[in-house]
Amino acid sequence: GMSFIDMAYLRKTDLENGHMTYRRRKTGQQLTIEWTKEMQMILDKYPENPTRYLLPIITKEEGNQRRHARNVNESINHHLKKVAEKVGVLSPLTMYCARHSWASAAKAKGIPLSVISEGMGHDSEATTQIYLASLETSVVDKANALILKSL
Repeated sequence: GMSFIDMAYLRKTDLENGHMTYRRRKTGQQLTIEWTKEMQMILDKYPENPTRYLLPIITKEEGNQRRHARNVNESINHHLKKVAEKVGVLSPLTMYCARHSWASAAKAKGIPLSVISEGMGHDSEATTQIYLASLETSVVDKANALILKSL
């Protein structure tokens, strides 16, 4: 459920003793999560970033880092949309879609709203409820389509 901008600004020093601690750029909330083998496998796919940042998103210390991160995000989203077209996915794929998917999967697994909210770094459960309500609409639409198809 981590936002792209938070990933971009992860520092190497944020990773310590098997945990990653970072502060959400949007809310200022501090989060600490376990560093999993899957996270390490992703990191191992890339050469070490020569900057203080962990991931190869912001690769230069000078210049407008926020703009650079936004450009990388736009490039990734552009490529994700091409992948979606090639495999026949009608919904536009974006990095934000991955964040939504995490919340949706967590809800489907019966994970409490408070835990989803914390994992998303929201400053209130009300924000998470709004977030998940938009996801529920598409689920209801799909269910409705299946029912109408069977009539």
